[in-house]
Amino acid sequence: MLDAILEDYVEDLHSAVQIANDRGLDLELVKRVTRMIDRAEYKRQQAAPGIKISAKAFGYGRRLPIAAKSEA
Repeated sequence: MLDAILEDYVEDLHSAVQIANDRGLDLELVKRVTRMIDRAEYKRQQAAPGIKISAKAFGYGRRLPIAAKSEA
């Protein structure tokens, strides 16, 4: 379940409601996971930049990459 939620939220930028409806998951569980992701974003800002292993970087990288131009 966690992998599905992370993929939909981070990679595909789906909302918690959309993820719960599409995947048939409990909305409160999906909201809890997405809140934890958002609350932990400051940790990514404190850490050194790492390699990107998917089409979308995690956290703010989803909006603006740290070291490279985004491919639109």
